[in-house]
Amino acid sequence: MSLCLRPLDGARQQVLGFEISTSPPGTLTTEIDPFGNTRHVLTVNETHDTLEVVSISTVDVLPSPPVLLRLRPDAWDVVRSWATDLARWQFIHPSPGAGPTPALAGFVSETGVGPGSDPLADLVELSLTLNDNFSYVPGSTSVDSPIDEVLATRRGVCQDYAHVMIAIARSWGVPTRYVSGYLYTDDASDGMDGPRSTATHAWVECRLPQLGWVEFDPTNRTLTDHRYVRTAVGRDYRDVPPTRGVVEGGANSGLDVDVRMTRLADAAPP
Repeated sequence: MSLCLRPLDGARQQVLGFEISTSPPGTLTTEIDPFGNTRHVLTVNETHDTLEVVSISTVDVLPSPPVLLRLRPDAWDVVRSWATDLARWQFIHPSPGAGPTPALAGFVSETGVGPGSDPLADLVELSLTLNDNFSYVPGSTSVDSPIDEVLATRRGVCQDYAHVMIAIARSWGVPTRYVSGYLYTDDASDGMDGPRSTATHAWVECRLPQLGWVEFDPTNRTLTDHRYVRTAVGRDYRDVPPTRGVVEGGANSGLDVDVRMTRLADAAPP
């Protein structure tokens, strides 16, 4: 089984501690995938009725830097010049979970969303459009649901919002990737439409001139901040599931997930 559970290290996020354990115990090896995510490969060579995987992380997340109100006038020209850049190719072109379909084209035509004069403003508008048109309904889709399902029912979860935004942004030529992680929420009055701190969360990163990678959460109609903990990035969900593997024997299986987040007291100054 491949376990993609260790949070990412980056400019705004530092992993201070990470540990992983399983019951029954197995062999764990570590590898880095093509997107820079840390994966643990688990092998359990004994008969078992249940497998429990527990990971504990301590992460320091800095506040987001201020975002410009507008980009320079030639920003769209710069974005379109990236079309032949091999370093960004995999995040500009369609992927299995986020590609063009007739239903997607119909949704774009219906809502009138499209590139205007400023990529940042256009992506913010796209995120808000998805939030206005979709309802967050847990259990309405599965991890294998195509984007046409959420487009037809207008109901889905964070993964669906992210996949639709990725597909549309890439159709504009914007390098866009899927982000898997966690969102800390302390109560039900924080204005968030999406999940509480009991499940993994998903959002979107778009590459923009002057700014680099900018994170959008269409599920909650906001940019990300210090409450978001990044675990993995990829083209879409299929690149970054928390667990994926093969079990030999047995007829049925089920998966239970429990996520708990605690905000630690600010560290005392040195």
